[in-house]
This record gives sequence, structure tokens and C-alpha cells, in this order.
Amino acid sequence: MAILEILTYPDERLKQLAEPVTVFDQALHSFLRDLEETMRAGPGGVGIAAPQVGRFQRIALVDCSVTRKPVPNHGLLVLINPEISEWEGMTVGREGCMSVPDYTGNVIRAERIRLQAFDADGVQHEYQCEGFEARALQHECDHLDGMLFLDRLVSRRNDLFRRKVYQK
Repeated sequence: MAILEILTYPDERLKQLAEPVTVFDQALHSFLRDLEETMRAGPGGVGIAAPQVGRFQRIALVDCSVTRKPVPNHGLLVLINPEISEWEGMTVGREGCMSVPDYTGNVIRAERIRLQAFDADGVQHEYQCEGFEARALQHECDHLDGMLFLDRLVSRRNDLFRRKVYQK
């Protein structure tokens, strides 16, 4: 396993669209292990998307069970070719990102979502998520479409904050 290098803003590759995964093989499993190790090595990381490490495929990991307020959540989610099919209730919340390490910002996201994705073996699953987990999933899905939380700030003038300290 290896900790992968994380691309950071303003790297233009972070704006690149990710391609769907079509092959579910040992190489994918190996990459997923490296991606998880990279996520866990990052300060406060509850999610990571493949484009953040320079692999432009529709792959993301989210694990909100490690946060201070872990309920409700599904534990470690391996999301391949995820698609959000439903969302409801909008709310503003603070977000950070390993690709934008020096800032956090207020972003409007859905409070509840329904998402379909494949797992590492190519089996499709459907998840209903809410709260912080729903926010994290939307954040990671944005990476797959070449978007950062900076693109969704409520206001660039009033809702972008210099990060003082990372908290685990």
C-alpha cells in the first residue's frame, strides 16, 4: 500500500472530468487500498476522490464513522460510478478539502440524498444518506465532475475562511 500525492488547488487537473470505471479487477482493488490509506493519512479526511490523486476515474471513498458526530452513517463507502438520483432539503455548512488545505468555506448542499454506486466487485448498491454523510458524498461526487467546494461557495467574499488548524 502507498500514500498517494494529493493534487492541490490551483492545479488545473482538479477541473478535469472523470471517466466511468469499466474494469473491476485486482488493479482497481489495489488502487482502492492506496486511496483509502491516503484518505486516512490526511488530517481530518472523511472522503477522497480518485481525481484528487491524479486518476481521472469515477471513484470516491467516504467514511464518516471517524468523525466526532458519526451518526447516522454507512461506515466506509466505496463508490464507483456514483450517481445522485434524489436530493431534498438544502442547508449551508462548512466544508474543507485535502485539495484546498488552507481554506474552508460555507457551501449549500442537500440535507438528504439517494445515491447509486458500484462497489469494488462491480455490485450495484443504493444508499440513502443524510446530514454530514450526505454532504461528504456530494463533495466527493463534485470532484468527479471537476468541481471544488470553492465553486459552490455561498459568497467568495464572505464565506471563504483561512484554516487555522486541522482537527482530527
